[in-house]
Amino acid sequence: MTFGPLLLLPIDPDSDRIGFYNVLEKKVLSKTLPDVRDKVACSSSCGWLALIDEAAPVTLLNPFTGARTPCVEVPPVGEYVAATSSSKRVSRVHGRWVHHPTNGYGDTNAAERAIKLEDMRDVFFREIVLSAPPDTASRECVAMTMLGCSTEVAFCRVGVDSAWTLLDTKLEFSIGSIVHY
Repeated sequence: MTFGPLLLLPIDPDSDRIGFYNVLEKKVLSKTLPDVRDKVACSSSCGWLALIDEAAPVTLLNPFTGARTPCVEVPPVGEYVAATSSSKRVSRVHGRWVHHPTNGYGDTNAAERAIKLEDMRDVFFREIVLSAPPDTASRECVAMTMLGCSTEVAFCRVGVDSAWTLLDTKLEFSIGSIVHY
C-alpha cells in the first residue's frame, strides 16, 4: 500500500488511536495502536514513529504494520544524557524524571516537580532521525537525536548500543534539525 505525504496529527496520550492527515486525498486516516497510549511522539523517520513516555524509554513503532522494537532496543535516557539535554538539573525519582530546584532547596515534592508527559520531548529528545528502518536486516540502523536544551547531539546503533553517545557540535546555538542522507 502506498500513501502520499501524511501529516501526523497530535497524539492524545489518553487514547490508543493515532491520526494522520492524507494531504493528497484531503482526509484523516485513523488507526488503533495500543502502543501509543501514555506516550508522546518525538518524531518520525523512515516510516517509524519515535515515541517517549514519562520514564523516558524510546519506543520505535511502525504505525502501518504495527511492528515495534521490543527486540530491537533503543537506549533509554541515561543520567548523562539527561544532564546534557535539560537546562535544569534532573534525576530519576521512583522511576520518573523530576526537575530539582537550582539552589537545592525547596518545599515541593517529587510529584509537583515531575516532568510531565507533554514536556518530555522538550526536555529530552526533540527529534530522532534514523539512518534506515530498524527492521532492515541488511543495514545497520543508527539513531541520532537533538537534545532538549543543548548544542550537543546523541547517537546510537539501534539494537547494538546500550547507551547514547554524546557528540559535542562545538556550536554556539541549538541544532535546528537533523537530516540523514
